Amino acid sequence: MSLRVDVQVGGSRGGLPPVSRFKAWARAALAGRKRAAELSIRVVDAAESQALNRRFRGKDRPTNVLSFPADLPPELELPLLGDLVVCREVVEAEAAEQGKPAEAHWAHMVVHGTLHLLGYDHETAEGAEAMEALEAEILSEFGWPDPYQEHDENDG
Repeated sequence: MSLRVDVQVGGSRGGLPPVSRFKAWARAALAGRKRAAELSIRVVDAAESQALNRRFRGKDRPTNVLSFPADLPPELELPLLGDLVVCREVVEAEAAEQGKPAEAHWAHMVVHGTLHLLGYDHETAEGAEAMEALEAEILSEFGWPDPYQEHDENDG
């Protein structure tokens, strides 16, 4: 698979997973689904996330991940997949609220967003079920539990 991932960070890199992890998570989501792809992942603060969410989705609040698929004419056979925008504050807050390692939630957001770039969605119950199962399968490759299941702290 030919994968080119550009990771941009608005603000400090401190405390973020290594760029190699972002690339591994995107690669895992693309495996068997796309032979060649180029995508950008931009880590932003809450203000930038909120501005983008308001502009493109009409929701005036920051959100964990936004996916912007490339809108290219089919005759342009380029591997450009699109862009992900991940909000650092939201991801870190959600991980804490859900009692999971921050890296597990970062992985989930990159996988989730990459699947959106591939055309998966959760607008219907069937679509959500399929997408969630695929996310859980991909995340398990990294040793992370199913993000949609409740996990007891005493589970082994």
